[in-house]
Amino acid sequence: MNIREAHEKFATDEQCLQYIQQMRWPDGIVRCPACGAKDVKRVERKADSKNRRKWFYLCLEKTCHNQFTPTSGTIFHDTHLPLIVWFQAITLMLNAKKGISAKQLQRDLGIGGYKTAWYLNHRIREAMAEGSIPQLGGIVEIDETYIGGKQKGKGVYYGKKQKEPVVGLRQRKGPLRFIHTKDAKAATLRAIIAEHIGPDVELYMTDDSSAAHSAISATGKHRVIKHSIGSYVDGMIHTNTVESAFSLLKRGIVGNFHKVSIKHLQRYLNEFSYRFNRRADDNAFMETVGRLAGFKPIPFDRLTAEKA
Repeated sequence: MNIREAHEKFATDEQCLQYIQQMRWPDGIVRCPACGAKDVKRVERKADSKNRRKWFYLCLEKTCHNQFTPTSGTIFHDTHLPLIVWFQAITLMLNAKKGISAKQLQRDLGIGGYKTAWYLNHRIREAMAEGSIPQLGGIVEIDETYIGGKQKGKGVYYGKKQKEPVVGLRQRKGPLRFIHTKDAKAATLRAIIAEHIGPDVELYMTDDSSAAHSAISATGKHRVIKHSIGSYVDGMIHTNTVESAFSLLKRGIVGNFHKVSIKHLQRYLNEFSYRFNRRADDNAFMETVGRLAGFKPIPFDRLTAEKA
């Protein structure tokens, strides 16, 4: 979905609300979020403020009588932004190949303050965490990169120590994973492989790092491209596809975000891999709204207080 289609399909908050309802209760049966009862009725009311819905559902269960709307108990609950802005922000984030900064969202959508745009940006990112997903298989490329600022006058080794390692896994003609790790040592790679790559993997493709050799060579499925001698492709042996994904990530960070907080780095990584894995998926918008409708509210204080 592009921004023009989003504007045409979701021109009013009521249209957005109906879409959220459809995503939250796809079988068409509205249920009370408090007790789960299906016996509910819609009640119309006069909205006396811009944040007050013109209607709500009333649970008719005798012991409940909960009042709710499709956004109650979700990440959209009590938002001070129109749902139209949420939907347009989702569209922009899904279509921005290299990401879109909170400052750009603020300008493009006319959001009052940077803090509000940043909060919106990160709540949408929260829905881009893949959760429980199938393990990778087939031919899997593994590589690592380092995210962080330049360390002038300290030498390459010192500079790398000050950066944050990110391990990339990409199944050829399949999905991508980015994982922020404490290091890129053999033990860390083995743990990541055990979690994210299934037993039916055919081959592992890596460069000639000693950590990768220690972590994978015993499997008998390890193939190495020797970057240290200037070799980058040897028939089917290469890591070009995962490196192209890293290139996209780095251009996004340098060109759009300029810098990212290490505390929130995994959220940025999730966003890039989520968007990359759905780059040809026409249902990406629907899936993202559905995820947001299933998330509980995230208070600003909790979001900013999270530890790395």
